[in-house]
This record gives sequence, C-alpha cells and structure tokens, in this order.
Amino acid sequence: MSTTNGQDKKLKLTTASGRPYVEHEDTMSVGPRGPLLLQDYILHEKMAHFNRERIPERVVHAKGTGAFGTFTVTHDITKYTKAKIFSKIGKETRMLIRFSTVGGEKGSADTERDPRGFAIKFYTEDGNWDLVGNNTPVFFIKDAKKFSDFIHTQKRDPETNLKSPTMIWDFWSLNPESLHQVLILMSDRGTPDGHRHMDGFGSHTFSLINSKNERVWVKFHFKTAQGIKNFTNESAAAMRGIDPDYSQRDLVEAIKKGDFPKWAMKIQVMTAEQAKNFRWNPFDLTKIWPHSEFPLIDVGVMELNEMPENYFAQVEQSAFAPAHVVDGIGYSPDKMLQGRLLSYPDAHRYRLGANYEQIPVNRCPFTVSNYERDGSMRIDGNGGNKPNYYPNSFDDIFIDQSYKEPPMQLDSLVADWFDRNGEGENDHYTQPGNLFRNVMDDKQKKNTIHNIVAAMSGIEGPKRSDIIDRQLSHWFRADVELGMGIAGGLGVDVAALLKQLEKTPSTAPKARQTA
Repeated sequence: MSTTNGQDKKLKLTTASGRPYVEHEDTMSVGPRGPLLLQDYILHEKMAHFNRERIPERVVHAKGTGAFGTFTVTHDITKYTKAKIFSKIGKETRMLIRFSTVGGEKGSADTERDPRGFAIKFYTEDGNWDLVGNNTPVFFIKDAKKFSDFIHTQKRDPETNLKSPTMIWDFWSLNPESLHQVLILMSDRGTPDGHRHMDGFGSHTFSLINSKNERVWVKFHFKTAQGIKNFTNESAAAMRGIDPDYSQRDLVEAIKKGDFPKWAMKIQVMTAEQAKNFRWNPFDLTKIWPHSEFPLIDVGVMELNEMPENYFAQVEQSAFAPAHVVDGIGYSPDKMLQGRLLSYPDAHRYRLGANYEQIPVNRCPFTVSNYERDGSMRIDGNGGNKPNYYPNSFDDIFIDQSYKEPPMQLDSLVADWFDRNGEGENDHYTQPGNLFRNVMDDKQKKNTIHNIVAAMSGIEGPKRSDIIDRQLSHWFRADVELGMGIAGGLGVDVAALLKQLEKTPSTAPKARQTA
C-alpha cells in the first residue's frame, strides 16, 4: 500500500519497508568532512539493492524484448486437441512473447547473425502454456547432451575472451547434423529485419490429445502478417553501428503507434502410423516435415498490442519453459525437447529463485493449488495454515481424473546410448541440399554463399585448412553448386578437395551425395 501526503495524493519517499525519510542524497557523517556513520541505514539499503539490481543474465537468449497481446482462435482443431485454449472459434487468450538473440550477451547488437528466440506464454484457464521456439524450424544439434558444448562455441574464447570463428566452424565441421541450421543461419534469414518481419516456430515435435484421448504429433508455426524482411550481411553490419537496439526500438515504436504486429498460428499434424513410416526420424530437431506431405493447418491469429509497463518486471523476469504444457498438449520423444524439459526450469530456479512462477509475469492468473512451500522470495502467503503434505484429512484439494493423460506408446524396451549416426539417423545432407536448390532463388543463393565465405574467412590457426576442408566436404555433399561457390570464394583447390571427398565415406545416401 502506498502512503499519501494529505489531500495532494503525492507519494512520500520511503524505505523499502515503508518508513518515510528525508536525507536521500547525503550520508550522515561526523562533521561536514568527517567519516560516515554505520547507522545510516538508508545508505546501506540503497547500495545493497543497487549491487543486486542485475540478476544473472540468461546464459542463452540474454538480449531480448517482449510484448503482451491476444491469441484468437479462427479455425476449429478440436478433433486434434481438447486444450481449452482452442475450444471454440473466436476465443481469446492473453499472451506474452519474448523475442531474443541466442548467442549474444545482454549488451550485444540486435542485428548480429544469430537465430532468434521466439518464446510465447499463453495464460490459459488450465495453466500457463509456454511454447519456447526460434525463428527457424530446425536446430544445430539433435541431442541435448551436446547443447552446452555448442553454446560454448557461440560465446567467447576462454583464452582471448573474443568471439572465435575458429571454434564455431570447428564444431560445425565435426557435427554435420548442424548443416541444415547453419545453411539457414548463413542465408539472409540469419539477419532478420526486426522481430516483426520473421516467422516463428515451436521447432520441436509436440503432441496433441483430443477428447477421445487420441494422440497425434504436431509442429507449431507462426507466419508473420507483416511479410518477411531481412538485412543483407553488409546492411546488418552497418545497423549494428547505427542502432544496436534496432529490433527492440522497431517493436516498441510500432506498438505505440497502433501498428500491432500479427502472426498466424498454423500446425502440421502427423499420425503415429505416419511417424513409424517416415523416412527420417520425425522427432529429430535437425529435420523438417515437408509441407507437401504434411500441409499447414490454420489455427488462429496472435496480435501484440501492449508494451510492458516495466521491462525488468515483465520481460527480464519472464521465464519460459517447454515443460509447461496444458491438458490436450503433450511432449514427444524429441531428444532435444526431453533435455529442455529439465534444463529450462532449472535455469529459472537458478536465475530467479525457486519461486519464480510467483513473479507476476509468470504467475498463472487462475487458481493454483499444490503442496510446495517455503523457498526464497515466497510471496503468496505460503499456503497459510493449510497442510503441506498429501494425502491429508483437512483440505479440499482433489485430483481431477479427467485431466489424466493417456499413455505414450514406446517402440522399444531397450535403454542404451544409441549411436546418433545409426540407421535412419545419419542423412544430414538431403534437407539442406533441398533448401538451397529448391527454396532459395538465385539472389538468395548468391547472398548465402557470400555470407558463408565471409564467416569462414575468420577461421584461424594451425588447423585452419583442416577445418575449412572438413566443412567444405559437408557443403559439397549437400549441393555441388553450393560447395563450388564457397570453395571458390575461399580460394581452395577444388580439384584436390574433390579427390579427397571420393576417398572419404559419406553419411549421405548414395543417390543424394552429389544431388
């Protein structure tokens, strides 16, 4: 509660505990030039709070911006899911989106070549649903155990404290599964013109469960109504010097003038039988589901129409976790998703505290009942005098069996550290090759080759030739035109490289090695 001064309703200056005080700028001292007194609590409070104003920044997605809005259902998908958010056409649900870069620190530039985080929180009556994705449908790796190694290469060299193209390309060249995402990143899609002009993706495979407890696999897509716009490599570099906060400024100004950005939510659906017979692992995050086989299905429209009142409270403290699904939406055997179910809430508990879901921006706006108690920054009354254990004879919390999720059919009874390059898992070249050949036009191909040459030119050190040759072998196996263009730009002896490729076994299907 705020304290007011009489009739003028002005707020008194107070300590955090509400005690009004006067001396805000001068510390109590022994005489005008003497030492300061320990008893001046106001000095301690101000400095102690100041020292703690910066919570640990996110290890990944450190720089971002967010806005609130509404999701409106426009098409009926209740045959696939009983999730209440989709229960009827016209239904509106409040939501929050946070856009971000991935590898950069909080002070980095918005136009760096980097994937963009696309995290959404839907405040539904069955709890908060977090859909935590990117602006790309795939990712660099398909097993969460490799995630920390990958992110280390995107951060700073432990010796020089500088970003290192050598580290980055060394990792990518040793992990051909990254090729699909690297090709997208090196196209002009790697430098989107602000957050409003890019698509978003849930990226992972999730599941939908209907009222009959029937399960299908699903991918979520968000198509921008503003149209796709990207910077070129050179224009993105120029904007980093002109306005490093370009994307945030663009979003803030658009919403403030009433130009509310919109995205159309669409889904792809795959049945269990289709998943068994699909030529790639449908739960592999480095692969897409072709739209020609699994067409996009319209669901609804998201509109951002409200900027946060306070960035720290509502964006910096926002926490998204793919573990947060709601009734009618479930997980899948996607190995990266399985790893994120653990790591994201764990990161939030480290960064924001065990009770991070009580922070207003993360709090479910509907009733929450459980037996979790205590912990740092508990702000909800801590359950009062109600029991902190279950079962008990005193409270009226009950388990609603209608929310029970059906069992997930598993295809194996064997637990092992399966070879990530095993049968059916090792075609890393067909999809990126198709992307270059069949999706990119001539200008996009030219720009992508130019961007890759510029990026790989930064590789240094005694292993430079090894790393370049190894990465070029991946480009050639995806598409010969792509490989030739990059090799020529880097001044590599193409004839010698092709001879070497003939001696080196490929993990691509034979019919597609030089497709």
